[in-house]
Amino acid sequence: MQIDNIKGQELDDLFEGILKLENLEDCYHFFDDLCTTNELIALKQRFQVAKMIKEGHTYKKVQDSTGASSATVSRVKRCLDYGSDGYHRIIDRLD
Repeated sequence: MQIDNIKGQELDDLFEGILKLENLEDCYHFFDDLCTTNELIALKQRFQVAKMIKEGHTYKKVQDSTGASSATVSRVKRCLDYGSDGYHRIIDRLD
């Protein structure tokens, strides 16, 4: 996993904090403080790309619907195919 390079107590603290979020309002407040608007837009976009790819949409449809670049769509697809299953775990739990 690429995240192995940055594992440590500080990252554990961040993830433990995220696990303490209780509802959408908590998420909005926490991520508003944690991330810039552009970072949130990028995260939101990647997640929508992942959902659409999992649903079987074409790259063209995904790009048109999300505004994502072909590089972003390709990277997300690579993560879905060869990554750590993070997208799959969360998307499957939402269904």
